[in-house]
Order: sequence, then structure tokens, then C-alpha cells
Amino acid sequence: MRAVWCGFALGVVWLQQQASLPGWFGLLGLWVFIGALIVIACTCFRRRGAWTIRAGWCAVFCAAGCVGFGYASWRAQTRLAFELPHAWEGRDIVVIGSIKGLPTRSADGARFLFSIESADAPVERFPRALQLSWIADDMPPPALEPGSRWRLNVRLKRPHGNANWGVRDSEAALLARDVRATGYVSAPLQAVRLRGMANGVGVMIDRWRWAIRERIATVLGDAPHYGIVVALAIGAQDAVSTADWLLMRRTGTSHLVAISGLHIGFVAGLAGWLMGALWRRSFFIGRSWPLLTPAQKVAIASGALFAAFHAALAGFNVPAQRSLWMACVVALAYVGGRRTAPSVVLAWALGLVLLVDPWAVVSAGFWLSFCAVAAILFAISSRMRVVRNDSPDPQQHEARTRSIAARCADTLRSWLSATIERIRSGARVQFAVTVALAPLTVFFFSQIPLIGPVANAFAIPWVSALVTPAVIAGVALPAPLDAFAFRFAHRLLEWLASALYMLSGPAWTIWQLPQPGMWAMASAAIGIAWCLAPSGWPLRWAAPLTWLPLLAPASSAPADGTFRLTALDIGQGSSIVVETARHTLLFDAGPGPESTHAGERIVVPYLQSAGISALDTLIISHADSDHSGGAPAVLDAIAVRQLLAGLVPDNPLWNQARQAGAQTVRCAAGQHWHWDGVDFAILWPDPGPLQGKPNAHCCVLRVSAPGARRESARVHTPVEARTPMTALLAADIEAPVERTLLARDRAALRAQILLVPHHGSRTSSTEPFLDSVEPSIAVFQVGYRNRFHHPQLGVYERYRARRIELSRSDDDGAARIEADGATLSLERYRQTHRRYWMDTMAGP
Repeated sequence: MRAVWCGFALGVVWLQQQASLPGWFGLLGLWVFIGALIVIACTCFRRRGAWTIRAGWCAVFCAAGCVGFGYASWRAQTRLAFELPHAWEGRDIVVIGSIKGLPTRSADGARFLFSIESADAPVERFPRALQLSWIADDMPPPALEPGSRWRLNVRLKRPHGNANWGVRDSEAALLARDVRATGYVSAPLQAVRLRGMANGVGVMIDRWRWAIRERIATVLGDAPHYGIVVALAIGAQDAVSTADWLLMRRTGTSHLVAISGLHIGFVAGLAGWLMGALWRRSFFIGRSWPLLTPAQKVAIASGALFAAFHAALAGFNVPAQRSLWMACVVALAYVGGRRTAPSVVLAWALGLVLLVDPWAVVSAGFWLSFCAVAAILFAISSRMRVVRNDSPDPQQHEARTRSIAARCADTLRSWLSATIERIRSGARVQFAVTVALAPLTVFFFSQIPLIGPVANAFAIPWVSALVTPAVIAGVALPAPLDAFAFRFAHRLLEWLASALYMLSGPAWTIWQLPQPGMWAMASAAIGIAWCLAPSGWPLRWAAPLTWLPLLAPASSAPADGTFRLTALDIGQGSSIVVETARHTLLFDAGPGPESTHAGERIVVPYLQSAGISALDTLIISHADSDHSGGAPAVLDAIAVRQLLAGLVPDNPLWNQARQAGAQTVRCAAGQHWHWDGVDFAILWPDPGPLQGKPNAHCCVLRVSAPGARRESARVHTPVEARTPMTALLAADIEAPVERTLLARDRAALRAQILLVPHHGSRTSSTEPFLDSVEPSIAVFQVGYRNRFHHPQLGVYERYRARRIELSRSDDDGAARIEADGATLSLERYRQTHRRYWMDTMAGP
């Protein structure tokens, strides 16, 4: 079964990497191939030769992989069939349905899933679930209880997410939750709560979870670690504060806020022990139940049942599912009188998780959970020893007749020996988990917390043995007794946070690394297996050498005299990364907490995944929030040496930059500098006090690299490269500034790469300006179906009429442009990293 389930999982993983789903002819050919593999396997097994048996298992593995691929494809086609047509985007629709899951409340309103019963749109396959926002304009949204039925006026759009290198794919997460449209309640005053409640086991579980969260909120209120208590009780992590997330990431203890296998195992073990003890003592009530069914079987079945209950409270996240299926497989095997190898149990859990949710493989929790357990089993199984007692009976009789002091000394030595062995076993497990998860931590989070093993050494037992039992006691106890348990758990978390703060203080505790490629991950995986192999494995000292591609990657920086420009997909806003051989500049930081949190969600993760731990210069073009809102998040997470900005003197960003250790300078025309053979110059605004609206004094940056006159190899259309190769970042300037720049120095505006002014609004991109710049590539940074309707159709057609190669973030995702004297190349993220769930129909 290990080969079957592992092959099945490999097929599911392979399907999630595809740019498009196979058609019906492709699926038919796949099933024919599966039949041929089954015939080959049966033939090989009948011959019973050593090599033919191996060939048979290889055929079984391949057939299982094809089955997994076909199964995941069928599930994906079924789910994608329900979608919102483009024609119905942005239109008011009346829907009737019920609240699904746990709503998330904030100062701005509430977000929730809405399960559809009916809609007044003539769409054959209307989405079955919506992700909605209830915006708190004049009054807060009402209490949105799970299962409550509502009639709402909503305005929807297709599930379109930001697409960037090294950043979580939100579209995949929406598909995994079966959300095929997102939007907001467009007429809150017309919302009507309907009679009755939705039915089903899922609704009942959601209401239990909601009631527990309300009890915790009543007791703890706005306590600093309230979110962690909620996460440990019901698995909902939306209330965990930003400060707590940052602390746990820096110390490698983020897994502690999830109801993981360790917590579910604790609950299952406690429940099993209690039920077994009660079953054995049934004779006190005149029953002889152990004679009917052994107490051991009752205990393990009860443990599996309580594991299912706790996993339900956790919302059936991937670690909880993995633990539940492992407990169920072990329970079934034990009740059936069989002994099952741990690897077989893990393989069954792997297959069952992917049968339920084929999209689990796109989440970090799936890989972290299964790889951690696999590493533990591999490390322990390779060092298992059988201890035999060969002491003869006379010696045992003599030991019993020794003095009390001698027997106490023997007992103490035995206890110390057992304690040392437990510590060694725990250290071995911690080492295995640390080594196994380090490459995945780099891949998903672009860092290795160097103090992680030390922090986890006391944080894991602290949370598992003290905090989690206190939280579970609070869930089980009635009011007002639950308040004591929840407050005690919060106090324990306060003590833990204080200890973690002391550990995470120095900057060296975090090792920032760029996101590795597949070859580096494969090499590190070989090194992990090599390192954790049994004693006596040859050349184990050489295992760390396989980690060199991961820990010391080759530089991907541009060559001297060239630059790389990456326009991030941050929605409605602007953020551009400019890299030279040894320097990095960030031009604007996107929206902040007032909008989409793009600074901390996209800009910072991208910089970290690219291995950029410090910015030589951060330019904030002007004070509009879609350009400057993400700057505080960047200053908190990335070292910034200089802030160059078009901000008024009393803007709070100046003080925050100084507190972060950055030099602060107001941008003004005439400023210029030289990095690694690349020239940088500020063209606007003029020196002196800033006057007028922010768009009138935007910083305009020109980046210029020298080069020869050659043919440019572009992704789509060959063009002739000029000398020098230049990019013009125009921020939000409008027509008056464009005319001023043209009158001042028309030649200075000539550039091959243009960041379209003001996102393509009708107040910018005048004809004379475009004729003077004469770009080969123009980049529109706009949000999907943004409320400003950027880019304006007339402006967009103005660029197309000049045969300029265009990239727009709402359709192409992030854009990366490599510029030097020989080539000018444009890479669109949604084209080179396309997945079958991506929607790319934003452009006019």
C-alpha cells in the first residue's frame, strides 16, 4: 500500500503543477495507459522473479500516479465548472444562503463565507460558495452566526488574486475552499435575516466552534494573546496578532498555534486512557465488560473517536486530518488484531488526506506536517534497539534481599538512566525535525530561525503539557469555571512570549535565504535522508555538502552595467524593485493596512524570497496610500539605508524611517547617483516646498544602463535596443507635470521601459509625452476591476496604437524586465508560471 498511496500522491502533486487541465481525449488516453500498466503488473507478479516483482511494483506505482493525476483532474474540472461569468462581474445580485464557517471580524467590518441556496442571476452553474466582505461604513455589521440564513444584495467578481514570484498563491487557496467568486455586501441596509437555520453536521460543528470563540472573547476580551488561545481551542488563526506572528516566525514556533498532531495525539491518548480505565473497573457497577471486549481495544477506539472530535473543532486543517487518519488506521488495525508498520500508517494518512482534498498539496502545512512525521519515523526506526533481560534468577533474588539503601540507589540509577535516554531520544527527534524542515522553511518562508531548536526545546513541552490542557479544560468546563482556565492559559502564554522575546532579540537569530529552486530542494532532500540514515551508513559526514546549493546559492544578480526591474502585482497601487549587480532600490511600497495590506502580504515576502535582506534606497514617490501605505511594513521587516521621498515634512513616515536607522532625504530634480555601472537620476519634483496635491510633486526616477546598439531578444516581439537602455518610473504624474518635463529636456525622457503614469488614468499619458518617451515596453500597475476603472480604455488604446509591448498586472501578474546593452526581455508571471486555476481575462 505504500507504493500505491505514494504514487497516488505524486500524481496529485503533478496535476497541481499543470498550466491547463487535460481534455476528455487526454483523460481517455490516461485510463488506457493505466489499464496497460495493470496488465504489466499482473504479468510480472505471476512470474515471481526478483526483478520481475520489482518491475511489477514499479508498474503499480506508475499506475497509482496516473490514477491520482486523473482523480485530481476530475475533481478540478467539477469544481471549476461552477463560475461567475465575466458579464455578471460588478453587477448587483440578490442571493439567498447561509453563513458558512467562522466569520472574521475587524475594525473595518467582517469577512465570511456564504453558502448559496439561490441567486437572481440566470447563470446555469452559479458558484456554490462566495467569500464576502461586510464593510462597516456607518454601522458595524450584525452578528453573523454560522448557519444563519440571509438574503443579501452583493456585488461579485471572479476569484482573482495577486500573482508574484515567491508569494503565496491566493487563487489556489480560494479554489481549495471551493470559493468561485468574491465580493461585498453592496446594500447592507437591505440585508434580511431569514427564518430557520441551515442543517448539516458541518453547520453544527461550526456553531460549536463559534460558541467557544465567543466564550473566549467574553473572558479575555482584547488580551494580547487572545488569538493564540482561540487558535489552540478551535484552530482559527485569524485573530492571532501581527506581533505574535512575527515573534513566532523569528523563533520557529509558528506551528504551536495550530491544533497539530501533537495536540490531537494528547487528547486522543488522554481520552483513551480514561475510557480504558473506566472499562477495566466496570465491575464496580456490576458489569463484566472487559470479558466481552478487551479494555485495550476500547481505549484505542475511544482515542480515535476523540481525535475525530478534536480535529472537527480544529476545522479539519491538514495537520489535524493527518493525525486523525493515522489514529483511525492504527485503531482499525489494532481492533482487527493486526500490527501495521508506521510507514504504512503514514502512507494511508497521506492518501486519505488527498482523497478528501487534492488541493492540500498547495499549502505549506501539508508539506511541513507530513515531512516532520516522516523524518521522525525514519530517525527513530533506524535506531531502534531491542532490550533483553538476561539476568539469572539467583541475581534477581539477591537484588531483592539487598539493603533498602542499595535498592534505592539502584532505583535512582535506573531512573537517571531512563531520564537520560528520554532526553537523548527527544534530542534525536528534535534534530530530525529541525534538519528535515529546514529546506521547507526556506522554500516557504525564506528564512531559517537559528534559535528554533532552542526555542522549541522548551516551547513545545510548555504549550503541549501546560497551555493546551488549560485551553482544553476551559473548553470542557462550564461558565464561570472556564474563565479561570482561559486566564491561566493566557498567563502561561505571556510567560512564554517573554522568554521568546529574549531569545529573538539579536539580528543573527534569523538566517535569511532566497527561495531555492527544485534542484536545490532535491539535493537537500538527499542530504536529509543521508544524515538521518542508520549508524554505519558510509560517508555520513559528507551529507551537509548536499545542502550547499540551498545555503550558498549562486548569485542571480544582474551583471555590472545592467539592471533588473520587477513590477509587482499588488492590486491597485505601485511597487517596483530595481536591482543592479550589488544594490537594490524599491520604488514605492504599495497599499497598507488601510486597503489590502500589500506591503506585508506581497512586497516584504517578495523581497525575502528574492534574498534581499537590505534596501540601499527606498523611494516613496508621494503620500497617496496606494504608493506609501506599505512603507511601514517594509521598514519593520527589511533594513533600509536611505529613504528618498516626496513627502511633506510632517509626514510620520520620516520619523519611522529615522527610528529604523535610515538616512532621510527629500527627492528633488537634479539628484543623481551611480551604482554598478548604472545611472540613477531624479527628474521631478523641483527643489523647494511641495505645493499642490500629492500627484503634482511625485518623484520621477530615470534608470539608465549603457549598452551597444543591437537587436533585442524580447519574449514576444524583437525590437531594436537603443543606447543607453533606460527605464522611466513616472509614479502618478499628470499632464501638467508631463508638459513641464517636456519643455525642460525632451531628450531626458527617452526610455525603452515606462511605468505608465497614474496607472493609465485619462489625466496622464498625453500624446506628446508618449511621442517623446517612445517606449518599447509599458507596464500598467492596476488592480483587478478597480473602482477607478484604470487603465482608461482610450489611454490603453493610445499605447496599443504605437505598437508598444504592454504588461498589465491585473492580467499578467508581476512583470520582470532584464535590461542591458544586448537584450531587453520581458517576463510575465502568469504566462511563465501559469496554473490551471489562474484567471487572465482582465484586459479590455
